[in-house]
Amino acid sequence: MYKNSRKSKIVLILIVLATGFWWLGQVIDVYRFAIAGVIFEMLWLPMLGVIFVLPILSMIFWAKEKFNLKSFYLYSILIAVSTILSMVFFNPSS
Repeated sequence: MYKNSRKSKIVLILIVLATGFWWLGQVIDVYRFAIAGVIFEMLWLPMLGVIFVLPILSMIFWAKEKFNLKSFYLYSILIAVSTILSMVFFNPSS
């Protein structure tokens, strides 16, 4: 029986948080309240880094696990890729 590692759970949680952060930034006017705008401005670059760096690390870790389909790394990659594609193709500002 396959058991996911703690590292894979952390990677999945970080990807979900970064995706949620991006989605909230698209749906909600974060600049309506000053403190929300400040928090958003402080976190947007690290979250963008998470969305682009963690799929690469997930791919490396998933390869080390011999591409097990039950691995959380696979789901992290899928979530990150779908988020990146939605950033590119469904940009509300364009």
